[in-house]
Amino acid sequence: MSRRVTDKAVGDRPARHVETIIIGSGFAGLGLAIRLSQQGRNDYLVLERGSDVGGTWRDNTYPGAACDVPSQLYSYSFALNPNWSRSFSKQGEIQQYIQGVAKRCNVLDKHLFNCDVTHARWHNATNLWQIESSQGSFTANTLVSAVGGLCEPALPDIKGINGFEGELFHSARWNHDADLTGKRVAIIGTGASSIQIVPSIAPKVAHLDVYQRTAPWLLPRMDRPYTLPERLAFRHIPGFQRLSRAAIYAARETQVVGLAKVPALMEIFELMAKVKLRRQIRDPELREKVTPDFRIGCKRMLISNDYYPALSRPNVDVVTDGIAEVRKNSIVTKDGTEREIDALIVATGFHVTDSPAYDTIAGKDGRTLSEVFDEIGQQGYKGSAIANFPNMFFLVGPNVGLGHTSMVYMIESQINYIADALATVDRLGLRTVEVKRDVQDSYNKEIQGKLVKSVWNTGGCASWYLDKHGNNTTLWPDFTFEFRRLTKSFDVSAYDTTTVDTSRDELKVVAAQ
Repeated sequence: MSRRVTDKAVGDRPARHVETIIIGSGFAGLGLAIRLSQQGRNDYLVLERGSDVGGTWRDNTYPGAACDVPSQLYSYSFALNPNWSRSFSKQGEIQQYIQGVAKRCNVLDKHLFNCDVTHARWHNATNLWQIESSQGSFTANTLVSAVGGLCEPALPDIKGINGFEGELFHSARWNHDADLTGKRVAIIGTGASSIQIVPSIAPKVAHLDVYQRTAPWLLPRMDRPYTLPERLAFRHIPGFQRLSRAAIYAARETQVVGLAKVPALMEIFELMAKVKLRRQIRDPELREKVTPDFRIGCKRMLISNDYYPALSRPNVDVVTDGIAEVRKNSIVTKDGTEREIDALIVATGFHVTDSPAYDTIAGKDGRTLSEVFDEIGQQGYKGSAIANFPNMFFLVGPNVGLGHTSMVYMIESQINYIADALATVDRLGLRTVEVKRDVQDSYNKEIQGKLVKSVWNTGGCASWYLDKHGNNTTLWPDFTFEFRRLTKSFDVSAYDTTTVDTSRDELKVVAAQ
């Protein structure tokens, strides 16, 4: 923003003022920080509750953690990584890449780590965001939420689970001090994390019970180490890595036709998954248990080569009866069967459409994001702005998620949009920008219209893609290059704006001190 103000007080606490505050430093928040620095916008601060950059890839350190997007797509376009060791990277390698980019781009000094934002409120009188955190108070002209959708673990509401006396932890908060060797272990959930954890721990535990509510569709994981010639080509042949990246991107985009436009085409992928299932699971009873009853793509498509073989091990059982309660050292299912366990792993996903972070951000009428979303659903404009929240932008906001390719592409599209928004504000001398409610409503009507015939709405499943209103507020229902086109530049005409009145702003700042 072009307006400059001095530090002032929020209540009785001294507040530090910066032009822009970014909450979160995963791929999204870090990417925006780098872009701001590249533009010469150095008056910004990243508030990160963790002790390092990385977000999801810092937090999810469970055994077998790896990406299900090809390595060549899973990097910033401005910082390609010629050193990927394999076609699908593991958690540690991705985290190392993110840390390296942050260091090379010299943005770590713009971070406050171990800084948990407890409240952010728009102040109408001063046209500033007031932020309270575990490391003090701040004010900012612009607030950017980059907390992401996969940051708040969702714990199951099961009777007695808090009274369990063995090891108990969520997959995203893995307890590396817990030795599972020779133990009786249970894992609740069969999503993306679980299918990586199960094969990793099954060989060393005495027994493993996999509690499955819904069987997932699995496709082959085309993972392999890169050969030495490939690695040398990525490093030394100009354009080779970008060409490889473009080819993989184009191939992945073809899935959009089946996912979002003609769901019948997903039968091709379903046939591949059925062949894989039949080849890897010979036991008819087990095969029936793990055969999904919905169209592939309706839920997140998973990739694994070792999950089905792990389920076929003699020390692994798939339990499909619902859980009635958890006792001190056991789980009881609804059919009355009690299974004793020493450790319980909860792999039940995240708060995506109902993130606790939404409770901490209040707009111009005092309502929080949670309250607004409770009324109208998780809606936004281009996944980047929400009516009632002036001078606030979102990275990975509503309907930006993907089910087929890299989120980094969508994140960079939004970074382009936000960066141009800040430049537009400066160029036009604007004080506030807030997306018009009718524009937002029209945009969301179009989005939901595109989703009507998609596999996510017609595939016969219930998923975390849907909010409590039954709307898919998570996924982008079109080609990603179409989203890139929509976010190429900031469309200021879609926003209500006010202009800077220097004399009045100075009076407001003086009065607030």
